[in-house]
Amino acid sequence: MRGSTFILAAAVTALLGGCSRSAPVDVPPLDAAAHAFQWTAWGGDAGGSKFAPLTQITPANVAALKPAWTFHTGALAKGWDVEGKLTFEATPLFVDGTLYFSTATGEVFALDAATGKPRWRYDAHINPQQDFSELSSRGVTYWKDSTAAAGTICAARIFYATMDARLIALDATTGKPCEGFGEHGQLRLDPALRDTSPADYAFTSPPAVDGDTLILGSSIGDNYSAANAMGVVRAFDARTGALRWHWDPIERTAEAGDPNATPYPTWDGAANAWGVLSVDAARHLVFIPTGSASPDPYGGERPGDNHWANSLVALDTATGKLVWARQLIHHDVWDYDLAAQPMLIDLKRDGQSIPAVIQLTKTGQVFVFRRDDGTPLFDITEKPVPQDGVVGEKLSPTQPFSALPSLVRNGPVTPEDAHGLTFWDRGRCRALIGSLKSEGIFTPPSLQGTIEMPSYAGGVNWGSGAWDPATQTLVTNVNDLPMQVQLLPREEWLAQVKAGGAKGWEYARMKHTPYGMRRRVLQSPLGAPCIAPPWGRVVALNLSTGKLDWSIPLGTGKHKAPWPISIKGMPGMGGPLMTASGLVFIGAATDGYLRALDRATGKELWRAELPAPGMATPMTYAVGNRQYVVIAAGGHGKLDTGRSDALVAFKLPE
Repeated sequence: MRGSTFILAAAVTALLGGCSRSAPVDVPPLDAAAHAFQWTAWGGDAGGSKFAPLTQITPANVAALKPAWTFHTGALAKGWDVEGKLTFEATPLFVDGTLYFSTATGEVFALDAATGKPRWRYDAHINPQQDFSELSSRGVTYWKDSTAAAGTICAARIFYATMDARLIALDATTGKPCEGFGEHGQLRLDPALRDTSPADYAFTSPPAVDGDTLILGSSIGDNYSAANAMGVVRAFDARTGALRWHWDPIERTAEAGDPNATPYPTWDGAANAWGVLSVDAARHLVFIPTGSASPDPYGGERPGDNHWANSLVALDTATGKLVWARQLIHHDVWDYDLAAQPMLIDLKRDGQSIPAVIQLTKTGQVFVFRRDDGTPLFDITEKPVPQDGVVGEKLSPTQPFSALPSLVRNGPVTPEDAHGLTFWDRGRCRALIGSLKSEGIFTPPSLQGTIEMPSYAGGVNWGSGAWDPATQTLVTNVNDLPMQVQLLPREEWLAQVKAGGAKGWEYARMKHTPYGMRRRVLQSPLGAPCIAPPWGRVVALNLSTGKLDWSIPLGTGKHKAPWPISIKGMPGMGGPLMTASGLVFIGAATDGYLRALDRATGKELWRAELPAPGMATPMTYAVGNRQYVVIAAGGHGKLDTGRSDALVAFKLPE
């Protein structure tokens, strides 16, 4: 989906809210705890809570938030936006007055957190002409060497995993490579790629860290072949870069489990862990959300459940040994990767505090487990699912369903559900829906064409959720958008690709299988989804009651509808941030606003238009005498939005 971009006003727009411009703003002072708070990992902390104990910005004064500064990375330079894939999904870290973040173009920046002025910049010099499967980088990792004397070179480090498969260690003070790590500050991470292109093996999420051990997965273009690169999770010494252990999500023979062995078996494909990992330092566990086995839409070459693809996995950080795992999608043919970062929480139940982990999914299911042994804290039931797959497919007869409410629609899409901007395109949607298979969630891909609902874009995608420990509330954004998926016999698929492909479809080769695949949004000729909005929402799930507190549409049709029309609830990427004052901050939607919501009700209290949609997760910190909220406002090519390279900060007026 390529298309028009739009030009927004150079200045961020006037803010919406209750107080007039001349009215005084109540700005509570920052206490010692606020000054001590640091955003030290992608999700705020190693467990991905995305919660900040800051209270200067409140529901009463948030309407007065104003732009503090804007920093431009220069990542939109000519030659980099390969096929419209370039994104700006980074969430900065805040450590000792400095913001650290990355771009997909191979650059790492350190900014003064109060002014947005650069302190240093590092460029990894990635080839801009490489046709990467994705062009994303969600952030960097901060590590402090407990054995190094303060002030010595590389006593504090920034680690960055690049799109071209390098792990780089930089001095946090100067941005210069740490010479003692790997070869002059970097490691090559390329495996034996089998028949996978190097551009299909990348790193889009920051490493996790426990003590002096760095742990990272990888991002694989997993619909190219049934013989993709192995998605091995690896751990390295943070000082030297020495390999400590590796773990393969797909169970193989001992010989095939060696990442240096060739050739690899092809019958079971590969699986990887491209999302953000979480660490429980007290238990020395790393929690890994794994993706689907390759290729996604046809699994005839990989019979069985494909353990441990599509699973929440807990490994010992010292050895890489499996402690426990729960597979949440069996034999995935829907591209239902576990994309969201596992969230480490303390669940209050019967007067006790239970260390738990939440795994959000693209299916809209919410699973909660004990952290130590994987025991479900809300019941999980295996339920029968549709079985009418294509010739050669061997589907799982059941799939796991959580007792918690689903966050998205998962019933069949019928002609009665048809929606359109006009009577004409509604009729076209009705006919299209009637021509496709739709038996509800887990309807398998077909030669006829299948409606995938929820789609591979979510439910909950990589943005994950935010957790309020005081109210035991989980807040997350969801996509509620159907896709049209079709398998094509190999010769027919090749003929379509050679002819240039049908407009608006994404094609996947699925080498070593009898089929190719094509997919797109289930949409009308005017480009609108064929079911009624909302197509994107924000929801609050209370784990004390097990019920939804609220669910509201996220975003409007601004910049997307072909003419002025009221649409509420747009799809998007990124996640929420919660603060102790009772606020939820979120960008994500295609209309390009950063919003503040009331945590208790979901009511919108403030919004500001960004240079482009904020397809990232916001973060917050306190420096000087003000609390700041920061978001990367880059837009998203695949969602056909405007584009920018801006990191934007907001604060209350002085």
